[in-house]
Amino acid sequence: MTRAANRPVLTAVAGAMCIAFSGILVRLADVAPATAAVFRCLYALPILVALATWERRRYGARPAASRRLAFIAGAFFAVDLVLWHHAIDAVGAGLATVLGNLQVLVVGLAAWALLSERPSRSLFVALPVMLSGVVLVSGIIGDGAYGRDPAAGVLFGVATSAAYAAFLLVLRQGASDLRRVAGPLCDATATAAVVAAVLGAASGEVDLVPSWPAHGWLALLALTSQVAGWLLISVSLPRLPAVMTSALLLLQPVGALGLAAVLLAETPSLGQLAGAALILAGVVVATAHRRGGRAVPTPVPAGASSV
Repeated sequence: MTRAANRPVLTAVAGAMCIAFSGILVRLADVAPATAAVFRCLYALPILVALATWERRRYGARPAASRRLAFIAGAFFAVDLVLWHHAIDAVGAGLATVLGNLQVLVVGLAAWALLSERPSRSLFVALPVMLSGVVLVSGIIGDGAYGRDPAAGVLFGVATSAAYAAFLLVLRQGASDLRRVAGPLCDATATAAVVAAVLGAASGEVDLVPSWPAHGWLALLALTSQVAGWLLISVSLPRLPAVMTSALLLLQPVGALGLAAVLLAETPSLGQLAGAALILAGVVVATAHRRGGRAVPTPVPAGASSV
């Protein structure tokens, strides 16, 4: 991780592109949302356990309170993943990934309400811009909206952002040590696998019998997004200026839109593309206000989704 930290821009680009493939791989796996959530976590655990063990031997055990918060964050992460996978099924991988970036608004407003962290004026400027984008992506305005059910996809996307915001806020309270990024992610991922299995069993949609090639895609998803993408982003973003962070984070949703068009033949309508552009413009406005400062560890892209 030391070498990656010394090249934060390249590391952030690599992490964003790893995560950009998340929705694509979920679509290619073609399994129930809860099934995808369970196995993307399970397949990531062996590597995360190894990395967390290395961190513990080098830096010592994490406080019990930090681990408890990571477990709670993992429960929110499971809800986030299941909802996001539903959004992918309803409106496509590209647009669902863009919708996940609404967590920027939710994190800011929730931190204000719950942690007394006063948001910047730019967050309130971004709010109507992003909400206008959500309306356009839903297909309510205009014809030819892409997706099996774009309106439902937007609802799932908004709910995903809320769950992901809760995950980020809880995890942030117990993961302030930037030397140890694998430990909190390992605890959260293990919890997410269990909670996602419970949610899937309750809804009757989880299939725990491995099949090929679905589980090949899910294993690749775990290695790229759940492990490599998240760790690269977590190591690099706190070491970059906020304005550069905002620009680099846009690589993920923009990359996801482009990849979905090329690899999955997803063709959003002009109105939906305009909506996606408004949402991403709102992300820039909401996150680039600290031009002279340093970026904070969160928020990070959805599908790290956001995971």
